[in-house]
Amino acid sequence: MHRVAYSHHTVFHFSVLTPCTGFTSWTVYTLHCRIDPMEAQVAAAKTSKYASSESGDTLEMVERPGGGLSFVLVDGQRSGKPAKLISNVVARKAISLLAEGVRDGAAARAASDYLYTYRGGKVMATLNILSIDLSSRTCVITRNNPAPVILAHGDDLEILDDEVAPVGFRRSTRPSIREVPLEEGLMVVVFTDGLLHAGDRSGNRMDVIAEVKQLASSEKRDPNTWADALLNRALDLDEGRPVDDISVLVAATVANSHDMVRRLWARMPL
Repeated sequence: MHRVAYSHHTVFHFSVLTPCTGFTSWTVYTLHCRIDPMEAQVAAAKTSKYASSESGDTLEMVERPGGGLSFVLVDGQRSGKPAKLISNVVARKAISLLAEGVRDGAAARAASDYLYTYRGGKVMATLNILSIDLSSRTCVITRNNPAPVILAHGDDLEILDDEVAPVGFRRSTRPSIREVPLEEGLMVVVFTDGLLHAGDRSGNRMDVIAEVKQLASSEKRDPNTWADALLNRALDLDEGRPVDDISVLVAATVANSHDMVRRLWARMPL
């Protein structure tokens, strides 16, 4: 784990992505979850690999029995429909357990064991669980994904990159778990490895940490803007032809807008 100095902030709503020819993209989850006197705001944007009929990434959301929200992001091995089948299996198992009140780490381990049993250890998937837990008033980040998670604390950027294994290859695969207090200004950036590989075709690989640092130094701090900016930068580096499925999930804790309504908005091309 290492830390990089930087500044930040955030807000929550939802935004729009214009699909490029040859692939589909969508922006997911504009959600407000009130944490008096704060509120959580979450946004996501994703696209499929170029010329692939379907994204192998799956993103699901569930309300936690004790209060709050959990987001499950899974990247299935391979691409297209085979990858989607794998990621759906893992996401459904994790979501069902979280909805029953199972703790995040246990849900991740159970999802891994389920995939191992289901496919005999022959396939794998990466798994991230991001939870806004109102019972503990913390943000819980669970990783079975070599791709790092980026946390913004005030003027610091913290990279969660300790070594972890994907799920499905063996039993009892353990995730990395980090729990941080829900404080105003906290921002969390989660993504699949397609973001890291953007630009590989041209030899100009995307520097995700540098991109997040640049976003943090600007005045635009809302999750929609960040998710779209990171995805659009990846698409620019891939010249509109993504080399892999890409998903970006951004969460923030901001000052309460004095609005008690929870909202959700999704947009996808048909």
